[in-house]
This record gives sequence, C-alpha cells and structure tokens, in this order.
Amino acid sequence: MSGKPFPLQPNPIHVPDEVLDDLRARLKATRFPVDAGNDDWHYGVGRRYLAELVDYWLESYDWRKAETKINEYEQYDVVIDGVPIHFMRKPGVGPNPTPLICSGGWPWTDQMWTKVMGPLADPGAYGGDPAEAFDVIVATLPGWGFSSPLPDHPDMNFWKIADLWHKLMTEVLGYEKYAAAGSDMGSLVTAQLGHKYADELYAIHVGSPIPLNMFNGDRAWDLTGGAQIPDGTPENIRQEIKSFHKRFAAHVAVHTLDSSTLAYGLSDSPAGMLAWILERWANWSDNDGNVENVFSKDEILTNAMIYWVTNSIGTSMRAYANAVRYPWTPSHDLQPPVQAITGITLVGYENPPGVTTENRVADFLKSPREPWYNHVNVTAHPRGGHFIPWEVPDEWVDDLRRTFRGGSTT
Repeated sequence: MSGKPFPLQPNPIHVPDEVLDDLRARLKATRFPVDAGNDDWHYGVGRRYLAELVDYWLESYDWRKAETKINEYEQYDVVIDGVPIHFMRKPGVGPNPTPLICSGGWPWTDQMWTKVMGPLADPGAYGGDPAEAFDVIVATLPGWGFSSPLPDHPDMNFWKIADLWHKLMTEVLGYEKYAAAGSDMGSLVTAQLGHKYADELYAIHVGSPIPLNMFNGDRAWDLTGGAQIPDGTPENIRQEIKSFHKRFAAHVAVHTLDSSTLAYGLSDSPAGMLAWILERWANWSDNDGNVENVFSKDEILTNAMIYWVTNSIGTSMRAYANAVRYPWTPSHDLQPPVQAITGITLVGYENPPGVTTENRVADFLKSPREPWYNHVNVTAHPRGGHFIPWEVPDEWVDDLRRTFRGGSTT
C-alpha cells in the first residue's frame, strides 16, 4: 500500500470529565485492608506503597497531560465483525515501509510499545537504514483498554483475535502482505497469525515463544500441570522454581477459573484494580527490587488509567478463560505448526530455573517449544523482564530487524 493514503481518519483519545470526576470520588473513598506484616510484599502488594500511589493519583497525577502525550501518535478506531478495535500508528519513513502489527498482553497497554515505535518507523532518525522502516500499527486486543466495550463477544480469545488482525491488515487497511510482532498473550496472537496466515506474512517476531496449545487440557490453569518439584532437586534450583511459579501462577489460575468474580471488585475500586495489576508490573519486570526503576509513578498510573476509564479489566482477564473454554485447533498439519519465518527475543529475568543467559538459546533449542516455530533468529539478553519492548527497547528493535533480514544469531 506504499504511496497510498491511509484509509482511516484519526480519532484522538479523550476521556469525559465525568469519568475522571467519578474516579476521583472513588479514590477519596478508598478503604484499605489491614495489611500487617507485609512490608516485604510476601502476601502481595504492600499497603504502604499502594497508599502512596493512591495519594499521588489524587494529588499529583495529570491524566490530561498523559492524554496529550498519548495523542502524539495517530489513534484509530474501527469495528470488524462487530468487534471494536483500537490501534495507534506511527507511519513509516523510508522508501517502502513494511506494515507491522504489534500485540501486547496482560496487563499491558499500547503505551508499552512507545519506546520502539519511533526507531522501527523511522530508523534513519536513530542512526539506522531507512530501507528497514516499518509502518507500525500497535493494536489493542479486543476487550482491553480502548478496544472496548465488548459486551456482545464474550467468547473472545487469542486465536479469534488473530482472525480480526488479519482482516484489519488486509481488508481494512489494504496491505497485501504484512509483518507481526508480539509478546505475552500477543505472542499467541502473533504465532496464530504465523500458523494460519503464513503465506500473507513476511515474518513474525515474538518475545514469548508459547505453544499455541498452551491453554488446551484439563489443568491449563495450573502452570505446573500438577507436578511436584522432584525429590533431590538442588536447593538453589528448588527455590528458583518456587519463585518462578509464585510469580506467574496466581493470575493464570484466577483469570482462568474466576475472572468475573474478581472483576466485580476490580471494576468498582480503582485502588483494588491498581493493586492487582501493579503486582504484575512489579514482579514481572527486571527492576532490581523497585518497580520505579522500570515504570515511574506517572507511567504506572497512565497504564492503570487505560484499564480504568474503559472499564476493561474484566474483559481483559476473561481472555484466559476463553483460551481454555474454546481450545485452539490447528488450521493445518504442517511442521512446524508456525510456518512463518520467526524471530524470538529471550530475556534474563525470565530465564527458566537453572538456566543462564549463556545457555538460554541452547535450552530453548532442546525444549518442547522449539518444534513449534520456523525460527531463524533466537537471541537471549542478560537483562529485561516480561515487558520486553518497554524494558529493553534497543535489544527488541535490533532483534526484530535481524529477523526481517532473515539473519540468525548464536
């Protein structure tokens, strides 16, 4: 579609004043629980820091300032098959930019892609080659953030989102062929694109090489599969396994089994919603024990605001349950299942227990995940946590560019 005008008109974000007034009233009325003995966050988010954030939200945070910054990017809304989809765009600057759709996960927002949008769209401005420019589309998963409300599609999940993304890129935006990138739940969306629509993709790049059948099975809510740590496991490895499971197990189980029950509280209390997602931002990012080394208070609250003002926390969490309730089924029996050329970025904070950055690629290559992908570029980095394009943007951009050159690394 190079040289053609973009087919949609931008629709800048604007949250009504009454929504902000209601938020302020709720924050003022926050009732905190007793949280004795939790200064170390052993039981979850500590009250002291949460109260500090709530006070900052009331007294110092400025949504209108954040909104202006968000609208520095082109914002678009479209409805496909009755599903509202919001995306932001950074037009490519180069002789023939490659269309690229990016997908995050939970509790991501589109703002977590902003550090890579400029370098990907306009590499010449960052010391790169303009021939490697992308027309960057950051699409918000349906039921998340501004891709809401979603009352008429309670069955939305990652493989259904992939079909919507394909229609967005080919039918709505008119690209004959495109690229895709994603991490977390967005990796599953991206991998499904690479599985079902490989012939219409240049390549894909993911930060979480998850098997597409991850949520199939009787115990999909349990990351351990019910397995116990084997007797004789060295104590240091045992502690790493316990820490790894503690980091990720709770939200998968609750979102899969009880997302609507939890949503009643989180949709009613902004402080409660903030606590639930803050725990993930704090414990999933590579922050040396202080979440503000990765997300400032303003960045924490802007991301939280996107969930709050759209009342999308419940529908975003339900995607886990729907991945289980409506299992993934293959579109073909080719091997590997993801036929599209694939690049993978691995980061140190998510190294499996007992695995170091030095042997992370080798560990992946002998893992059950490896046969799923037509990978040409697997790279491991010593730093970086779950929010890869935000935490290590330079590494993500370099890895993605290498994927689309078809190059490999060791």
